Amino acid sequence: MSSALVGDRPSPAAATAAPAPARRTRLVALPEVRWAALATAAFLLAFPLDLAGAPAWAWGPLYALCYAAGGWEPGVAGLRALRERSLDVDLLMVVAALGAAAIGQFLDGGLLIVIFAVSGALEALATRRTADSVRGLLDLAPAMAVRLRPEGAGGADGADSAVGGAGGEERVAADTLRIGDIVLVRPGERLPADGAVLDGSSEVDQATITGEPLPVPKEVGDEVFAGTLNGTGALRVRVGRDPADSVIARIVTMVEEASETKAPTQLFIEKVEQRYSVGVVVATLALFAVPLALGAAFTETLLRAMTFMIVASPCAVVLATMPPLLSAIANAGRHGVLVKSAVVMERLGAVTKAALDKTGTLTEGAPRLTDIRTLPGAGLTEDEVLALAAAAEHPSEHPLARAVVRAARERGLALAAAGDFAAAPGRGVRAVVAGRVVRVGSPDRLLATADEASRTSVMAVDAMTRPAADGDARTVVLVVVDDVPAALLRLADLPRAGAAEAVAGLRELTGSSPVLLTGDTSDAAARLARETGIEDVRAGLLPQEKVAAVREWEERGERVLVVGDGVNDAPALAAAHSGIAMGRTGSDLTLETADAVVVRDELATVPAVVALSRRARRVVVQNLVIASVCIGALVVWDLAGHLPLPLGVAGHEGSTTLVGLNGLRLLRSSAWRQGGATT
Repeated sequence: MSSALVGDRPSPAAATAAPAPARRTRLVALPEVRWAALATAAFLLAFPLDLAGAPAWAWGPLYALCYAAGGWEPGVAGLRALRERSLDVDLLMVVAALGAAAIGQFLDGGLLIVIFAVSGALEALATRRTADSVRGLLDLAPAMAVRLRPEGAGGADGADSAVGGAGGEERVAADTLRIGDIVLVRPGERLPADGAVLDGSSEVDQATITGEPLPVPKEVGDEVFAGTLNGTGALRVRVGRDPADSVIARIVTMVEEASETKAPTQLFIEKVEQRYSVGVVVATLALFAVPLALGAAFTETLLRAMTFMIVASPCAVVLATMPPLLSAIANAGRHGVLVKSAVVMERLGAVTKAALDKTGTLTEGAPRLTDIRTLPGAGLTEDEVLALAAAAEHPSEHPLARAVVRAARERGLALAAAGDFAAAPGRGVRAVVAGRVVRVGSPDRLLATADEASRTSVMAVDAMTRPAADGDARTVVLVVVDDVPAALLRLADLPRAGAAEAVAGLRELTGSSPVLLTGDTSDAAARLARETGIEDVRAGLLPQEKVAAVREWEERGERVLVVGDGVNDAPALAAAHSGIAMGRTGSDLTLETADAVVVRDELATVPAVVALSRRARRVVVQNLVIASVCIGALVVWDLAGHLPLPLGVAGHEGSTTLVGLNGLRLLRSSAWRQGGATT
């Protein structure tokens, strides 16, 4: 029976072995989503009835419901802005929609209302989901901790004997820990606070903080972080930081601050919406009031002003912007990239510098066996050694053990059952396989008690056990069979397929070499940089240092794209001009903080989506030119002559249709191929 079920309650290890998932926002929980859904449903019911020639009483109330449900929030927001002496495009769009309805163009007005309502709903949903995920990050650190009482404060033996007995232990809320407290962290538990190891040894998975692909051996004096996962050893840790100041808490703070202070990049039309809106309103009022003051007929003057408002309304401009970007979003989605909004799609095309994480982004994120070097004396072949090593490692959950087992299975090797299994943190494993004693672990540790002949045989191939002069930092383990060194196994976290091509594509698109930002060691980072063609390497970085690097580039005028997958990348993703997360290995926080997600984990899609965004921006500019020329011609005709209302509506609708169809060209698969051609 699993220890997690003993006594019908979970053990501390089971309770803290994995972080709780971030709380998800239900779609219907947001009022913006409910109103947008109601407006869209009403429009979709009214449109076919109107098109089929049904009587007005059948589709009129549905259009009215669409206008009310989707237009009341932007209308109220526009009126509030008006009270603050500001006029935005929201109010102008509502007025334009009502004006279209007033002259019988219910379909046009309803379409504008739906576009605005759905856009607002998507923005509200993305904002709420990100906030939920940031709060969920705090669940990485356990809610409770085992604090050891000082000697004489309740336990007979006090803190010095607390590892072996429960008399000196007390369970307390992790957020009540203070600097100097001593906590006990059992195997499989998450650390409740930042601090230093006071006693014990273990291997700690701290990928959430540093991004390192392998657990890090921890011994007395080593620093540890809250939220990281302890391995097979027990640790006594002296708390070095208040829980509110832990690294994981600071990551939350950095993400929140970066999300709030990051300048919102607006679509082109939104950058000029204030002046455009004011100009249209002032011109419409003048076109109505001035002729009336000069004695013109009321009906004719009102009709002319209404015609002007219709032909000058930003319908064509809105459709000049949205269809290309939405089409590009749909095209990217078909090819495995989720772009979260039209603003993001436009922003991706403006990046001038790319920064990439190492583990799980440029690399696969898990070690793989790359080489086997058999040693003289054991008399075993590569397959025989690998089968014995994999059988011994099979009960272990260590990433290196899983890599050895996976390699044996890929070769089709049969694994015998292992008995008398034992694991020592930082040293390796020992097991009896087919009557033979097999040990797999650190060469230095396993050779410490070996005889001179054994050490000499290993030294004959010791080039595998040391980083090469060029910085080759692959991990090496020794296999010992019946006290005789049998083989050296080399393992590495290999680059993703197409990593070098993706780096080259980003270099061509941005005009500058991508940068490698990683919390891993400088040797491992340098080796990967050489393999992928990266020239600038920043290694050994904590999350706040990644943010500092991004902000330094942004202050120089660069528009930085950050690509990452771990919790430690989330603050940099939030601080950057644009952020893309790798979907398969990405944490909840990273996926929510990023502007786009590579769902299929194909790194080559990153430069492809950037190139697609640039093409979408070019189509937007084309559409804006078309829309501006058409609107300008109709306005001049209305002001200088007499533009018949039906002809004005036809010209307005024609230009809107033209720019819409031009934008839809980006739905074609060829747009993605052309976008990704640089990769």
